[in-house]
Amino acid sequence: MAEALGAAAELFFVPARLGMMLLGVLAGLVVGILPGMGGIVAVAVLLPFVVRLDAIAALAMLTGALAVVHTSDTITSVLIGAPGSAASVPTVMEGHPMARQGQAARALAAAYLSSLIGGLIGAVGLTLSIPIARPLVLAFGSPELFMLTALGVSFAGSLLGKEPRRGIIAGLLGLLLGAVGPSPAAAQVRFSFGQIYLMDGLDLAIVALGVFGIAEIIGILARGGAISERVDLGHGWVQGIRDVIEHRWLVLRGSLIGMWAGVLPAIGATAGTWMAYGHVVATSKDRSRFGKGDIRGIIAPEAANNAVEAGDLVPTLLFSVPGSAPAAMIMGALLAYGIVPGPRIVQQHLDIIYVIVWTFAAANIIGATIMFLASPALARLAYIPFTRLAPAVILMMVLAAFQETQHYGDILTLLILGVSGYMLKATGWPRAPLLIGFVLANPLERYFWLTVNLYPDPDTWLLRPAVLVISALLVFPFVWTAIQALRRRGVREARAAAVRWRPGLGTMVSVGLLAIFAYATVTALGFLRGSSLMPLAVAILGTILCGAQVIQEIRGRSVPVAEEDEAPEGATGQIVARALRYLAGIAVYTVLIWFLGIRLASGLWVTAFMLVVARMRWPLAVLYTVVTLLGMELLARVLGIHLPPGRIALPGL
Repeated sequence: MAEALGAAAELFFVPARLGMMLLGVLAGLVVGILPGMGGIVAVAVLLPFVVRLDAIAALAMLTGALAVVHTSDTITSVLIGAPGSAASVPTVMEGHPMARQGQAARALAAAYLSSLIGGLIGAVGLTLSIPIARPLVLAFGSPELFMLTALGVSFAGSLLGKEPRRGIIAGLLGLLLGAVGPSPAAAQVRFSFGQIYLMDGLDLAIVALGVFGIAEIIGILARGGAISERVDLGHGWVQGIRDVIEHRWLVLRGSLIGMWAGVLPAIGATAGTWMAYGHVVATSKDRSRFGKGDIRGIIAPEAANNAVEAGDLVPTLLFSVPGSAPAAMIMGALLAYGIVPGPRIVQQHLDIIYVIVWTFAAANIIGATIMFLASPALARLAYIPFTRLAPAVILMMVLAAFQETQHYGDILTLLILGVSGYMLKATGWPRAPLLIGFVLANPLERYFWLTVNLYPDPDTWLLRPAVLVISALLVFPFVWTAIQALRRRGVREARAAAVRWRPGLGTMVSVGLLAIFAYATVTALGFLRGSSLMPLAVAILGTILCGAQVIQEIRGRSVPVAEEDEAPEGATGQIVARALRYLAGIAVYTVLIWFLGIRLASGLWVTAFMLVVARMRWPLAVLYTVVTLLGMELLARVLGIHLPPGRIALPGL
């Protein structure tokens, strides 16, 4: 192995190839900053340019871009509350509240350093995994993979907040959304309602951008002012580094969780970060700050998401099974150069594998360094009145959403999920379990179906040693949560007794969820046996729990605390009313895109927004609109982004 590492170093440390890696790193950092783009876009953008390079330079460029996407996506997650990628949503939950408290620099410093360490641990893990990964991965059958996926879902139990029933319902809603589209166990499309757009299911990036991105933007606009009210950059950078040093074992655990999530098929970066986040919440004695700006909730997921990318390369290189879409693109590049991934690559091209390792490690160091140097300037975005940033950010989200299928349904789905996400946010429903359920719905159902068909007798797989160990880990958080809930029962009942129930937005949301689950139950009864198993169970359980939730609210025993509770007393209703007006404005923008196309629609909507909402003088509003549209055109040309056309064909638009 040492000889192969040395040979790879000689191949890698050539100025021209290092230059290609640096270009890849810069491309990955830029794409990572753009909301909703992620590693797929970063690698896809570079693929047309690598065909003229030699194999080593091409791999250096592609791996360099992939390695740093989750380093730079922290910027929008922390400063704006818009997830740079689906895997950065946990950072939104903890980093964005810190930015609003004037601790943006601390959050960014901790995230960058954790990402750097996680990437380096991932590179080391990739190196060590080569001789041991094959027998270890092959030892896991479908029962173990099913239980590991169920364990990932169970981590939602650590994110349920003060009302566990609400968290479970949110997780079930995510599983139900994940069931939209083709069934992995039978030849049937579910919950498509006759719409061709829904036959392929919902895309993760759109769900994350809608439920978290649009919802957070609306929340900031409704609250008014800048993202943060205080500037304290100098002190925050040092404190963020100290936080990582203090929680160094948490960084290690998060990295290992991320690495393992990457190695397992169909898990990926998003599930890996949520597993790491759930782990830190479940193992913390004091959970009061989670969701309000706890630095531990940034450190573990950020270490995990960079390590996941290294883990994804293990099945890609050793088994020809891409661990993710970007890894599949890298696999395609290898095949284009006549390098066939699989067990034989270890004997024939071991130096190529170690070139990827060297690149991954070097890119993480360079990427984190660049972000540390550039972030003081970027962090000042947090103190600009958000009305001046919102139109450009919303435009970027619309563009990112449209790239998934290039169908207008992407934009409409983004709007619907944005409205739903804000309703959940404003009424105290946790959104993290929803995304966890959505991410793991497909692998959970697929592994369960394989298990029950390969092992007809439940005893043959339930009593397997690994299954028993994972089952214990799965049950423990729920038992611990139940014990703590019983301890706080008296306080909760006293608080509820002091509150008189009045019908409001919270009850409307609960009734709406009850209707969704009830309708899904009736619909799932008509599915084929193979495709009805999971959605029917989820829908029935969701109906029961939502019914109990509505009854509890009417009896005054469910007293949620909305995420808008930082507002002055009595102002929450006003904030929600303002938010609904902003959502209506985005709905108008969505309709304009359908009729006029994004160019003309954006010109009209951005100008109107800057004049009416930002109260900008018309010459500056027009200049802002022109600069925004030119930036959109430049981005479309450089990244090959498709712009939504309109129903009305206009020359040049």
